[in-house]
Amino acid sequence: MRRGTPPSAKAAATGAAGLVALGVGLALLLGAVPANPFRFDGIEDLPLPGGADLGAHPYTVTAELDDVLSLAPQSAVKVNDVAVGRVTAIELATGTWSARVTLTINGDVRLPADASARLEQSSLLGEKYIQLVAPRKDGGGRLAEGSVIPLARTSRNTEVEEVFGALSLLLNGGGVNQLKTITRELNAALGGREPEVRSMLKRVNTLVTTLDAHRGDITRALDGVNRLSATLAGRKKDVDTVLTGLSPGLKTLENQRGSLLTMLRALDTLSGVAVTTIDASKKDMVADLKALAPTLKALADAGSDLPASLQVLLTYPFTDEVMRGVKGDYLNTYLHLSAAPGTEVIPPLIPQPEPTASPSPPAPAPGERRGTGGTAQSPGTALPLPPVRTGIPTQSATPPKDGGENR
Repeated sequence: MRRGTPPSAKAAATGAAGLVALGVGLALLLGAVPANPFRFDGIEDLPLPGGADLGAHPYTVTAELDDVLSLAPQSAVKVNDVAVGRVTAIELATGTWSARVTLTINGDVRLPADASARLEQSSLLGEKYIQLVAPRKDGGGRLAEGSVIPLARTSRNTEVEEVFGALSLLLNGGGVNQLKTITRELNAALGGREPEVRSMLKRVNTLVTTLDAHRGDITRALDGVNRLSATLAGRKKDVDTVLTGLSPGLKTLENQRGSLLTMLRALDTLSGVAVTTIDASKKDMVADLKALAPTLKALADAGSDLPASLQVLLTYPFTDEVMRGVKGDYLNTYLHLSAAPGTEVIPPLIPQPEPTASPSPPAPAPGERRGTGGTAQSPGTALPLPPVRTGIPTQSATPPKDGGENR
């Protein structure tokens, strides 16, 4: 039986191309493929496997960085080490030597408008990615489509190449051939002093821990120093004026240095005498204070009574309460007197008959006063008062008509 001749490679390629063209034409007719074909610039346009899910409504943010070494498109964009987007483009910023990195972020991720971006590396030889960091205090607003993270809020980690370069510079500058000498000297310095070195390290650890616990206080102190420096800088002229005005005073103090020293020595002597005096009279002073304790306690117990009594004492005998009973310009008073039984009142209080008229004595000379019984008395002599006899039961007082006490 005769086999058929297989088609040639050219014919097969032609047939495959025709099938592809036919499929594209059918897709265009059915609307499954857009009229403008997708742009494909290379394998970097393909998303990395296991990348972040952008969701149905992602938004684009631009970040400006000084250096994007080893950062490539499709690199991850993370928030708290969780992938939330990817890098879609990297280009040179216009007018500056910084890089503009376009980030596409999942629409469900909400970040503050003042968030910062940092270029980090997953491990020593791992991939680079962009870490978005939210500030401690939310300033308001959110990152949205078209937002820009400026250069002031972006940074990067130290590169491995930089660490190796610094180490190489250190070793070359110190001399690798001198490492043996350095090691020997360190052994000589630390040998036999292990307990002291261990104790020193413990104290350093305590110091660092204490400083770390007081970070807030240190920060506030530095902020206070910063504000003080700013205030002094703003008042530079005032400070200059003060210092200029202090110069004559300092010169005067310098000229009177001997007098100041003499005064200080005299004060020293005075303090010694005062201490000696106080030591000598300490017991007497303590005794006096103890003796004053009862008096002070009594005054404290009196409380507000003492000031109140002083107010009444100044108005004796007519206190404020008495003056409230005065109506008008006169004060009506009533006086009741009672005598002890057997008291004789001279002259008696009972009305007496009128005496018979007697010849009037001659008029006294100028400057002369008449006394009792018609005798002349010297000027300025007062007339004697009738005596009051007590304890002689000769005559009792007449009882009053109103039934009251004897008068």
